[in-house]
Amino acid sequence: MTYVIAQPCVDVKDKACIDECPVDCIYEGERSLYIHPDECVDCGACEPVCPVEAIYYEDDVPAQWSAFYNANVEFFDTIGSPGGAAKLGMIPTDHPLVAALPPQVED
Repeated sequence: MTYVIAQPCVDVKDKACIDECPVDCIYEGERSLYIHPDECVDCGACEPVCPVEAIYYEDDVPAQWSAFYNANVEFFDTIGSPGGAAKLGMIPTDHPLVAALPPQVED
């Protein structure tokens, strides 16, 4: 089981969750953040600090954002399990679901 970052994070990327994560399992893509399902320890520290309420326990993801579970898992298909986001920095890509979304916030 793991936590999932859903659509409210797209184009926001507040990163308060990154500061709270004790295992450094929240990775940054171009437009969204992603929780590595194999590195997450299910502590839930990230969920209450998200200002846009984008983080959900995988069983609690609202139906309209259910595809974000797979997006969080599949984002790591090419990078594997690096063992920590800090050493990678921003990864210059996003899951196709996120990349296909129109801009979510106005400049």
